Amino acid sequence: MAEHRIGALLVMRGEQLLGVVSERDYARKVILQGRSSAQTSVAEIMRGDPLTVGTDTDVLDCMRLCTDSRVRHLPVLGDGKVVGVISIGDLVKAVIDAQAEQIEHLERYITG
Repeated sequence: MAEHRIGALLVMRGEQLLGVVSERDYARKVILQGRSSAQTSVAEIMRGDPLTVGTDTDVLDCMRLCTDSRVRHLPVLGDGKVVGVISIGDLVKAVIDAQAEQIEHLERYITG
């Protein structure tokens, strides 16, 4: 995960989402507990029954869910199937981009 700069992986059985395993899960449940990576299964450290959002869930609702639930990654479902993953970083970027666009629009209006 570190080599590819990936913060979390979905755990799947075919098209069924079983859970999410993150770098934080690995660090806290393997490294900090002195466990062996080779002797620890993903099932032991993943978050089962993960929170998900739909493709129509808005950015602010996703941010609220991440903040309230203290998670950094949300699987995105479309028609009951996993279609992607959104991270808190993706959400923050979307908010910043939207705010920058709104500021630019307001500046053009004021100086118009």
